[in-house]
Amino acid sequence: MKRFRFVLLAFFLLPLLVFSQVLEPVKWSFKVEQTKPGEATLLLISNSERGWHTYSQEVIPDGPVPTEFTFTKSPNYELDGKVIEPKGVKEKDPQMNNMVLTYFPDKAVFKQKIKVLGKKDFTIKGSVYFMCCNDRSCIAPTDAEFEFSIKGDPGATVTTQTSQGKTSPIQPASTATANQAKPAIQNAAVTDTAKTAKACCSAKQDSAKISHISTTVAGNEASKSLFVFFLISFLAGLAAIVTPCVFPMIPMTVTFFMKGSENKRKGRMQAIVYGLSIIVIYTVIGTIVAVTLGANFANFLSTHWIPNVFFFLIFMVFAASFLGMFEITLPSWLVNKADKQADKGGYTGAFFMAFTLVLVSFSCTGPIVGAILVQSASGEIIKPIIGMLGFSLAFALPFGLFAFFPSWLAGLPKSGGWLNSVKVVLGFIEIALGLKFLSIADQTYHWHILDREVYLAMWIVTFTLMGFYLLGKLKFHHDSDLPFISVPRLLLAIITFSFVIYMVPGMFGAPLKALSGYLPPETSLDFDLTRIIREEVKAFSGSGSGGNTTSALCEKPRYGDFLKLPHGLDGYFDYKQGLACAKKTNKPLFIDFTGHGCVNCREMEANVWSAPPVLQRLREKFIVTALYVDDKTEVPEKEWITSKYDGKVKKSIGKIYADLQISRYNINSQPYYVLLDTAGNLLAQPRAYNLNVDEFVKWLDGALDNFQKQQKK
Repeated sequence: MKRFRFVLLAFFLLPLLVFSQVLEPVKWSFKVEQTKPGEATLLLISNSERGWHTYSQEVIPDGPVPTEFTFTKSPNYELDGKVIEPKGVKEKDPQMNNMVLTYFPDKAVFKQKIKVLGKKDFTIKGSVYFMCCNDRSCIAPTDAEFEFSIKGDPGATVTTQTSQGKTSPIQPASTATANQAKPAIQNAAVTDTAKTAKACCSAKQDSAKISHISTTVAGNEASKSLFVFFLISFLAGLAAIVTPCVFPMIPMTVTFFMKGSENKRKGRMQAIVYGLSIIVIYTVIGTIVAVTLGANFANFLSTHWIPNVFFFLIFMVFAASFLGMFEITLPSWLVNKADKQADKGGYTGAFFMAFTLVLVSFSCTGPIVGAILVQSASGEIIKPIIGMLGFSLAFALPFGLFAFFPSWLAGLPKSGGWLNSVKVVLGFIEIALGLKFLSIADQTYHWHILDREVYLAMWIVTFTLMGFYLLGKLKFHHDSDLPFISVPRLLLAIITFSFVIYMVPGMFGAPLKALSGYLPPETSLDFDLTRIIREEVKAFSGSGSGGNTTSALCEKPRYGDFLKLPHGLDGYFDYKQGLACAKKTNKPLFIDFTGHGCVNCREMEANVWSAPPVLQRLREKFIVTALYVDDKTEVPEKEWITSKYDGKVKKSIGKIYADLQISRYNINSQPYYVLLDTAGNLLAQPRAYNLNVDEFVKWLDGALDNFQKQQKK
């Protein structure tokens, strides 16, 4: 629901700009109280229309933009403490996913005490940065500027320079925009300001003012990603059930509960405790991983070659285990100790029976659980917990169901060689998934070991062998004899070989949109037949017209020898170079914050950028600049920067542009698309991952309209 509201908000902001309709739900007024020399109290008063509200200076992370006050430097005064805010309403906010927040409806008076240090009268200037919402929508954060007239202190003897500044930890780089009125306070009179939240697509608006909404949209995409990860983990839990270590335990365990109890009701309750214990044990494992690694470790895990190569090796070990090379087992003393506790019976015994199952089945479930944790380790802190919850929920499901419906046990297929076949198939899948981690390291460090055609060749071979295994043409030493092929097994073989045939054209340049997020980019393909044909047609067209073709580029792109744009687009990989070309050609600048290991980036390029209306606009109407936030290439020392965000020196391409994205747009997720004019101002609200082609086209067209209006002015 939250995602839907913000999509509607983004959709309707462009019409608001076009028809010059400015929503003004909050007005600010300012006055000063100065009862004695040397002291003064500044009153900053917000007046909200009915149903609207502003927020406290202190909000929880991922919440709304807090109200922030900035005061200009002056030797004539110093701040006496922080801005004091009134007591607000503290309750769930429907616009912020029902977070418990403090906000101020109607009228709110903020107070800032100051000490007067100079003898002469002076003025204090500054701005308040705020966000406002009602029960249906929110307005992009904006500024209200203020000016106070202060009487000097005749008794002051020393005037010192003091460092004035913001009273809240984060402040946008710019506090003024071209479209905002500038109120003035004269002789302590109250002057209402027509300061409001304006359409976030304004061409003159500072980019930091819309970062919260962009972050929220990206957060919604992250929520969607978590849900998908939960489903994948749930399916992995179902797959774990039909492994040789687990499947035979279902009838044995359920029968034990039903026969070993005084009545069926108690047996069912013990089975439920057994299933819930499985969920708790696995979820605790996910929590430990989340707390141990945490979100701060995410960037290192997702981009550095050491963890990615390590994860690749782990997947290969898991695959070898599933294929029968060896078994991954836990120490026998740990299993025996848990088994003794299970003999106690009752609900405590049910818990330790669950713990024993987890330990005994580790040789089958370990590779699956390990794969989920590896996949989630480079994500946010909640992801390992979500993954283990989904896995354990599916894993525990049959024990609860068969306990309530014991007659179903008669319908279970008997254990046999088919269970081992499940393990082998999972082994082939582990090999394919493990290659993704090696590919990320390969792209980030430009090793060129696993370019697109090599990657595809290995997938094609892996799944071809899996297809032959399903047909019984490939056999491992621990496999049972296969006198005939069952219909389900034949259908799986057909699906596998169809998938192989689908991948083959990708060796010659086919986009393979269904796999775009999991394959190396098309630009890494050495023999791209489609690109060769496109270049030949381009050359032929140029010669046929007398050679009067012109390139969209102003100069050779920096880093163009190892970075490429998809679909044959010409563009840059350096922000300054892209902006300079935009000025020279008088075209708007399309910024693509992307990454080598960004799955969603590849999906956007394959499914949205490739659409003819999008590709035509990017090629003809914009200067495209891709900024890789995870590239490890170090730039010359003279180009190193010291971050204003964290104070650290950034030496590589990736760190420099990751810092640019965070410091300017207050977001660090990719893909993230920004449209700028030739002066670097926003032409439209930035966009994150969204596969809707029509919306992307409208977004581009809206920015082009704003750019053309600028040119006319």
